[in-house]
Amino acid sequence: MINLIGTYECKADAKGRLMVPVAFKKQLSTVLQEGFVVKRAVFQECLELYPMQEWNLLMQKMNTLNRFKKKNNDFIRRFTAGVKIVEIDATGRLLIPKDLVDFAGITKELVLSSAVNIIEIWDKERYEKAIDDAAVDFADLAEEVMGFDDESSSD
Repeated sequence: MINLIGTYECKADAKGRLMVPVAFKKQLSTVLQEGFVVKRAVFQECLELYPMQEWNLLMQKMNTLNRFKKKNNDFIRRFTAGVKIVEIDATGRLLIPKDLVDFAGITKELVLSSAVNIIEIWDKERYEKAIDDAAVDFADLAEEVMGFDDESSSD
């Protein structure tokens, strides 16, 4: 499992190419040759970049869903809508497909932010707004998600 660290600003060119920050390239060095999957995020108007091995682990979980249940089938279809395989080229650039650029509202200024084992790709203005909006209730969210007491942590 990959454990990515960092948030970096970069620029996209007119064709939707961005230069992957050196710090991310170093962290991804063992998986660069395998390629990546880029997709729409579920909860935000940004993109998610999965190293292929992380995507394959996720697809193993998806494969356990019963496709004869409509909810499962609908979820799989919506989750994988717009999914594309992408590569980081020899010069360190990543081409974001046009339909995904449009979905995420990506202009010239971008933010690439680690989210444990994937990288989120944001339009800079949308990223800053999402961070500002989340700041209001982050303390409550942190307590709810991570603030378990000693008794429950020993389960």
